[in-house]
Amino acid sequence: MNRLRVVLVDDHSLFRAGAKAELGTDLEIVGEAATVDQAVPVILSSAPDVVLLDVHLPGGQGGGGAEVARAVLAANPAIRLLALSVSDAAADVVAVIRAGARGYVTKSISPADLADAVRRVAEGDAVFSPRLAGFVLDAFGAAAGDVAAADELDRLTAREQEVMRLIARGYAYREVATELFISIKTVETHVSAVLRKLQLSNRSELTHWAARRNLL
Repeated sequence: MNRLRVVLVDDHSLFRAGAKAELGTDLEIVGEAATVDQAVPVILSSAPDVVLLDVHLPGGQGGGGAEVARAVLAANPAIRLLALSVSDAAADVVAVIRAGARGYVTKSISPADLADAVRRVAEGDAVFSPRLAGFVLDAFGAAAGDVAAADELDRLTAREQEVMRLIARGYAYREVATELFISIKTVETHVSAVLRKLQLSNRSELTHWAARRNLL
């Protein structure tokens, strides 16, 4: 039986080396990457059965594993992604699942269970530990308004979300620039993008939008 083809995306070289050593007899590691910018082309050129994807990755626009998932699935919806991370935070789990990952396991998982999880995801199953599955059920069982708000927020890049929250809290452009170590001109550009993507007209509407969604 042919081994499943896997791309391993993690910014720690020691972890990638260990994973390759542990999984190499069960799975074929056909590519690896350490950043968002490296991951997308490696995955698309390799066209693996499954991507093992860390949640927190450097590069790109700051979106980490969720950013990789969105870019990959936009180009090739057939690729399946399994998030693998030290984090078991609800926000991390929900973000990467919303981006299209088919499951989420933590790095405390045994090599045998990880190989099994990869096979199940390749076959179309969704794979979570019981605690993490609860996060997903809670998030996707939310009221339609909450889901719509999350979808709206997903339109913004990570940096735009940072700027949005500060502006909505009443920060001046200069204060936002100082807080985020960017220029005032860059703040203005981000605010314009936020208002356009959320179809809002001004800062007052943005503050009301954020307050209704408990984002302040």
